[in-house]
Amino acid sequence: MSDRPTLDEISALLTDLKTACTIGGNSAELADRKAGMLERVADAMPGDQEAADVARTARVAAHRARGGE
Repeated sequence: MSDRPTLDEISALLTDLKTACTIGGNSAELADRKAGMLERVADAMPGDQEAADVARTARVAAHRARGGE
């Protein structure tokens, strides 16, 4: 079985996102964390194409946030 994100991990990401929106922060790092969590969710749900698509889209966005094309 896959290592799904815990509630504590999700809560920490949401707190960091709120902080980044109000006082600034490393959006590329946050995008990477979000993509990683979504990939873990998708891995835990192998038959869920929507979960896989969302994770893939998040990974592309994280790559772009780091300056990739």
